[in-house]
Amino acid sequence: MSNARKYAAEAIGTFWLTFGGCGAAVLAAAFPALGIGFVGVALAFGLTVLTMAYAIGHVSGCHLNPAVTVGLAVGGRFPGGQVLPYIVAQVIGAIVGAGVLYVIASGAPGFDAVASGFAANGYGEHSPGKYGLGSAVVAELVLTMMFLFIIMGSTHGKAPAGFAPIAIGLGLTLIHLIGIPITNTSVNPARSTGPALFVGGWALAQLWLFWVAPIVGGAAGGALYRWISAEPSEPVVGTARR
Repeated sequence: MSNARKYAAEAIGTFWLTFGGCGAAVLAAAFPALGIGFVGVALAFGLTVLTMAYAIGHVSGCHLNPAVTVGLAVGGRFPGGQVLPYIVAQVIGAIVGAGVLYVIASGAPGFDAVASGFAANGYGEHSPGKYGLGSAVVAELVLTMMFLFIIMGSTHGKAPAGFAPIAIGLGLTLIHLIGIPITNTSVNPARSTGPALFVGGWALAQLWLFWVAPIVGGAAGGALYRWISAEPSEPVVGTARR
């Protein structure tokens, strides 16, 4: 598989995650009568990863997330020389996903990305539950660490074959059920960057947290699972075991 195809797959997959997950929050959850609500948004994020894991897991490994790429590299599952190109592809995909979502959302009368928050991540006054910086740091770090733990375990060579995307998708759903009230749930720097560019102001000022905490958490999760389970997994590159 050529590197260009892997990067394209990561961009497309991260586009889908951002467009699908944030789209559920911006387009559907904003209208309670449609019935999607808080649980629906969490499920939407999980479904984006589950569907893409089956679609492109065999192409790029379906990371869709800089923190996952870093965590897999620390965990010995991904070559370090591919980390930066993967992250660039993921960020591009997320920005395009947020851009398409913005075009669609702008078709509603009175839509304002800044006023709506546009599914951006935040803490303090910009946290859905008004949680402070300390709570946001701990939540994003721990949730991303456990996400990597789930990914590393479900893709281990001795794990049941074919079920990794389900475990990973449901894991991300659970993470969002926990994290949405705290930070609107990032655990993914690319997902955070896309909407933040369209909100600007406070979202860009707070974006640093949603790069630093998830990447530190992802690295910790990768290292922790590597320590617990010394046997290498297969495939070497990827998160969706075939």
